[in-house]
Amino acid sequence: MMADSPHDDPGIYLAAERTFLAWIRTGLSMMGVGFAIARFALFLRQMRGDERTGPSVYVGDAVVVLGVLVLVVSIAQHIQLIRQLREGSWKPVVSRTAIVVATLLALIGTVMSVYLLVSR
Repeated sequence: MMADSPHDDPGIYLAAERTFLAWIRTGLSMMGVGFAIARFALFLRQMRGDERTGPSVYVGDAVVVLGVLVLVVSIAQHIQLIRQLREGSWKPVVSRTAIVVATLLALIGTVMSVYLLVSR
């Protein structure tokens, strides 16, 4: 049975919930990867026996912070989306969050790639 209006359709709310859960997984994954990058850099520093810290620690920390920001922004966006669905004012838009996250990760990956090529 179809709902009278799109904002009464439970499938739409369930889709919004799945999207929110996907953003949570993304943020948690980023935090885990960032932690692993930072800890591995510290491990390598210990193995070398020097005090010099490469950019990996900072990149790892940046990825953890980015993961936290993804979680905070996803909470705000989910609340806003549910409110718009209830009011019937939702309009399809391009996900700015996804574009920003993808761009930042591409920049971080590029910086790390250049560093790895130069430091050989």
